[in-house]
Amino acid sequence: MRQYIDEASRVTTNKGIDMADLDVGDLAPQFDLPRDGGGSLSLASLLGKPVVLYFYPQDDTTGCTTEAIGFSQLRPEFEKLGAMVIGLSPDSVRKHDKFKSKHDLTVDLVADEERKVIEAYHLWVEKQLYGRRYMGVERATFLIGSDGRIARIWRNVRVKGHAEAVLEAVRAL
Repeated sequence: MRQYIDEASRVTTNKGIDMADLDVGDLAPQFDLPRDGGGSLSLASLLGKPVVLYFYPQDDTTGCTTEAIGFSQLRPEFEKLGAMVIGLSPDSVRKHDKFKSKHDLTVDLVADEERKVIEAYHLWVEKQLYGRRYMGVERATFLIGSDGRIARIWRNVRVKGHAEAVLEAVRAL
């Protein structure tokens, strides 16, 4: 039975979750995506260092902004540990650039406008808000070890304290 750790650090089974979901120990799906400021960023280019890959629904919304600021504030601590933090959403590079500038963000942001990476990580999911059902990005974070394997997964992330919890997990690698 597959397990994942949600934001409250409870071990949760995959009841109701597609068995094709990624699990700790799996190779992280590769990507090469356009990044903020121009150019591209690939997971393969980061092999040999830990990577924090956090998925978020949309630039400049309350929860997503709080999460990005949290990771930005802790970026120096992640860097001391040799880890890189990457935020990924379906927003465009142009939106990412505005988002970073508006909030003085320092984390790297990549654009997955076609949602191919989001889907590869099984995070394009049905959501519900005020009784309305729609498809969207599940807020989740993957800690990828220097070997390219998934070391830890946080699903359905609660933003408050999340960046700190991820930093502690990187320290424990």
